[in-house]
Amino acid sequence: MTALKSHPPIVGNMPPLEIYWSSESDTSTFASRMAALPGLHNAYIELHGDLGAGKTTFVRHLLRGLGITGRVKSPTYAVVEPHETPDGRAIWHFDFYRFNDPQEWEDAGFRDLFAASGLKLAEWPEKAAGLLPPADLSLTIDVLPNDTRRVRLVASTPLGLELMEGLHP
Repeated sequence: MTALKSHPPIVGNMPPLEIYWSSESDTSTFASRMAALPGLHNAYIELHGDLGAGKTTFVRHLLRGLGITGRVKSPTYAVVEPHETPDGRAIWHFDFYRFNDPQEWEDAGFRDLFAASGLKLAEWPEKAAGLLPPADLSLTIDVLPNDTRRVRLVASTPLGLELMEGLHP
């Protein structure tokens, strides 16, 4: 039995956007569309989903779409992996799966990273609840029985609304 998942509040008049990825190619195509959005460079995006749902795979495709080359690894043990686009824009990929100590938030300087400009992508944000700012956009990825991914996008800020509007089919 799957536990009910809480979703961020809906902002403005835009209802959640629900899309389906039936292959990794669909994930890549969606990530490329998102990478082309001008407002993305200073967004905070939360990624929700069970282990193996495709959160890190989506991040890899998004980073590729933003021009990141080389190995893109999950920051599960490091908690954060920094990246920089070819034009010098900062990207921070967080994975809070192993995050247990709120003091680590201060010690690691995460408050400063979230206050700085740049794209922030956070997997398992619920593990750092109460410390993170409101997400501009939340993606919840669910694996369906046929291995298709159902992705629910919810905007929580005006920037999130702008991003969702750019992603509507």
